Amino acid sequence: MTSADKMQRDVVESIRQFVDREIAPVASQLEHADEYPTQIVERMKELGLFGCNVTAEYGGLALDTTTFAMIVEEIARGWMSAVGPIGTHSVICDILQRSGTEAQRQAFLPGLASGERRGGLALSEADAGTDVQRITTTATRDGQGYRINGAKMWITNARHGNTFVLAAKTDPRAEPPYRGISAFIIEKGGEGFTVTRDIDKLGYRGVETCELAFRDFYVPGENLIGGAQGQGFKQIMTGLESERINVAARGVGLARAALDDALEYAQLRHTFGKPIAEHQTIQIKLADMATKVEAARLLVYSAAAKKDRGERCDLECGMAKLFATETAQEVALEALRIHGGAGYSKDHRVERYYRDAPLLIIGGGTNELQRLIIARNLLNRSR
Repeated sequence: MTSADKMQRDVVESIRQFVDREIAPVASQLEHADEYPTQIVERMKELGLFGCNVTAEYGGLALDTTTFAMIVEEIARGWMSAVGPIGTHSVICDILQRSGTEAQRQAFLPGLASGERRGGLALSEADAGTDVQRITTTATRDGQGYRINGAKMWITNARHGNTFVLAAKTDPRAEPPYRGISAFIIEKGGEGFTVTRDIDKLGYRGVETCELAFRDFYVPGENLIGGAQGQGFKQIMTGLESERINVAARGVGLARAALDDALEYAQLRHTFGKPIAEHQTIQIKLADMATKVEAARLLVYSAAAKKDRGERCDLECGMAKLFATETAQEVALEALRIHGGAGYSKDHRVERYYRDAPLLIIGGGTNELQRLIIARNLLNRSR
């Protein structure tokens, strides 16, 4: 075992213990109350998890993508919502490290790495989710800066976060439209930036998802990421490769939790004089569930390893995100069915898995979009 492998094993084991000790025991209570996990977030700050993918130069842990995916998987196994505060946050860090100017990196990354700054991605809009280039939020030149006008939807960390990457049109007439998109690093506190409401959700409770409104909100010119207009679409899409691995890893973690609960319950519950685990119908379900979980995990690790090598991985990220999240949905449903009527009650965790899983299919780019990305890449490679 190499020193890097040992470090990875030790890091993941420490997170596994943290999840078992401090997240899993309180997850159901916090989730049912839709309560923000303040103490869990503080412990993640102490563990340095807000700086997982930030280089040591800026105070981060400098972990590779594969190790971070393993960490996300472990946290999601305990409670998927607990990933929320660091999930999108890590995408912001990735965008700044890859595309920000040195002044921007120095100004924002140390605070993001420590968790004093909490990051969010102000990208989606009510009429522009999957079709990102159709956003209508604008950034208009005003002296040395820009005035932002528009609204954003589905923003994780909007209430407790304070630092965001915002996508806006600096050239609304550009063709194709993505060429008119620029990205800005923005902070709360200025006039014209409002968190208008928290969105009540089916699952993924406990972590806030909000709508933001901007009315002549002023952003200094030096906050234009990379210092050039029209680069925002590329900058953000590159960051979304990390998010798709992140979301896929959440799917693996959720599916693992559902499988573990199903295995345990199937050995405790008796029907017709024996544990239901001894009935072939249940055994077939468990075999299929376990096989899909393992396949999903390997797809995620493969995509993450390719990103770590610096190779283009939008195809592999799409495959991992598609398969892992569909697996999470399927395994959560099968776990609920194995629990029978008990699974439909809030006495067991499987009903939470069943409510959380659909977000993974929709978030980070819908799975319908992933299929299009996969097909486009396959066709391009075959030409």
